[in-house]
Amino acid sequence: MAFAQPFPLAAAQAAKAAAAPTFGPDLAVRLICPECRDPNPNIVEEFGSGDLVCGNCGLVLGDRIVDTRSEWRTFANDEGDDPSRVGAASDPLLEGIEQLDTVISFRDGGSGIARELQRAASRSQNSRSERNLLTAFRDISSWCDQFSLPKTISDIAKQLYKRSDEEKLLRGKPLDAVIAACIFIACRQAHVPRTFREICNLTHVSKKTLGQCYKALEQAFNLSPGATASNNASSPSTGPENLLSRYCNHLDLPPNVQSICSDIIIAARKHGIADGRSPVSIAGGAIYFTCHLLGKPKALKDISAVAGVSEGTIKLVYRLYHDASSKLVKKKWIEEGRAKPDRLPVETIR
Repeated sequence: MAFAQPFPLAAAQAAKAAAAPTFGPDLAVRLICPECRDPNPNIVEEFGSGDLVCGNCGLVLGDRIVDTRSEWRTFANDEGDDPSRVGAASDPLLEGIEQLDTVISFRDGGSGIARELQRAASRSQNSRSERNLLTAFRDISSWCDQFSLPKTISDIAKQLYKRSDEEKLLRGKPLDAVIAACIFIACRQAHVPRTFREICNLTHVSKKTLGQCYKALEQAFNLSPGATASNNASSPSTGPENLLSRYCNHLDLPPNVQSICSDIIIAARKHGIADGRSPVSIAGGAIYFTCHLLGKPKALKDISAVAGVSEGTIKLVYRLYHDASSKLVKKKWIEEGRAKPDRLPVETIR
């Protein structure tokens, strides 16, 4: 028979158990110098050099230490010095080139020393090749912005130009022509095709000079003729079907016109119709053919202005498509009532 313990004895045992020391793992992480082995080390963070140094023996315990302290902030206007130490993000294409500028103050008391110091600093900071590279990068960014091209194309063009400059591929060629050729190749590699005429109008470079620079870069970069490094010649990135999107948008045509026009161009290529013609002329002639086929005609003058080719060239492609209309127009389109070959004008082909 068990007897209950008196209350004072149970309380005393509980107090004794609570007073007993408890042991557990020490989760504190300590960085100890392997030379000093001091349990309370004097670790110094030198943000100027980015090192973690032992304050007792000077042993470097770590490098590339990030300065986590707050930056200086200024709330002043243009007057006064700005103690901010931050700058723009580093550009990997400018590796090896100083990307932080040193600006000399204009306040020299009217002596003119500041102007001379600025000229000396600009000559000593960068070499001629570095200045040319910075100028080319600035022109590439400006032209890509004017042409509404994405930043991806700008970066690709900069990489191409830097490689051609390092390998001296186009020595003696005008800077504008080299930049134009790099932008043209970048557009192809990014599958945002632009024609020679559009690049020439943007950069004011002659078509002959642009073609020479493009051919030289094409051979140096091992690009197949008319294609990118990742595409073969059978599916060029500047094919006529890839130009339809922009042309149809400029002409304010419905989406079904673009899809049917693309099928007609693919069928014409399969049958060898209009082979050897430029992609721009094929796209213009196919749009003119498709618009009349679907009963949504567009003026020949408007298509010529958008495609950048003459009206006679568009008529020539249209004549080839008209003669082979039975091979290009699908029976499904006729049965659905979307396409009617009778709508194709005959007087245009005379």
